[in-house]
Amino acid sequence: MTTLLLRKFVTLGVARYLYDKTFNHKGLRLLWEKDDTLKLSPGQVEKRRRILAVLNTAKSLDPIRAIPGYKLHALSGKMDGFWSVWVTGNYRVLFRFEKGDVFNVDYVDYH
Repeated sequence: MTTLLLRKFVTLGVARYLYDKTFNHKGLRLLWEKDDTLKLSPGQVEKRRRILAVLNTAKSLDPIRAIPGYKLHALSGKMDGFWSVWVTGNYRVLFRFEKGDVFNVDYVDYH
């Protein structure tokens, strides 16, 4: 199930209202929509929060690619069209990037 959200987002002290992306992962959706962390393991909540913030403001893949720890890379095969950002171990935030926007955000262990 995916959800489209409108959320107030503050970046560098500037409040913006941005249409959020579709989420495939309930825990990420709740983190973004309500800052609710109950559906996520506690160890990497802050990193996931930072990843969502970068995805939300990126108008191209360059700002995401510029963060070395995210290890951004394109997926292939049945995941063709998706991009992956490293969180920890085997866990990744996956998303589609089209026309300057992020869609189908998911959190998976895809290995």
